Amino acid sequence: MADGSVTVTYRRWKVSHAVAGRRHRAAGGMIEIDEVRVVPPGSITDADARAAGYPVLGVLLDDLRGDPVLPLYRIAFHYAGADPRTALGADGRLTAAQRADLDRRLDRLDAASTHGPWTADTLAVIAAHPGVRAGDLAAELGREREPFKIDVRKLKNLGLTTSLEVGYRLSPRGEAYWRAP
Repeated sequence: MADGSVTVTYRRWKVSHAVAGRRHRAAGGMIEIDEVRVVPPGSITDADARAAGYPVLGVLLDDLRGDPVLPLYRIAFHYAGADPRTALGADGRLTAAQRADLDRRLDRLDAASTHGPWTADTLAVIAAHPGVRAGDLAAELGREREPFKIDVRKLKNLGLTTSLEVGYRLSPRGEAYWRAP
């Protein structure tokens, strides 16, 4: 994606979930949507499939999810830079003001939670068990996996955690926060 080899994707949706001009996080960084339009499946070519990261059209069509009666959207995009959370999380130095800001943000997340305070327990279980499956970490805290993962994404948005192939770890910023008194 970052190298420009993938510039389009196809999705079957009832209504478009993508809007031209908006930026989204993707596995390789940020993308910006250039164009969204409905296309007939028969109009997609092998070249279109390669632009979507598939070797041939048949593989792309086999990989499409959703009911075939739904509209097929072609979403063109370009790489828009690194995910800002990556740079934020990579900095392992925290000033007193940054720590105070994180304290305030975490307190706000805890206060807004329908299941009670969770940020300290979640950081602690990730610090103690890096690379452990989300379901196992959630079970250790007596939580369901999906709500737990949503909460971990909130910590990632603050630059405190990093997603691994399996599980999570504290980012350098998260380690600095967790180690500090």
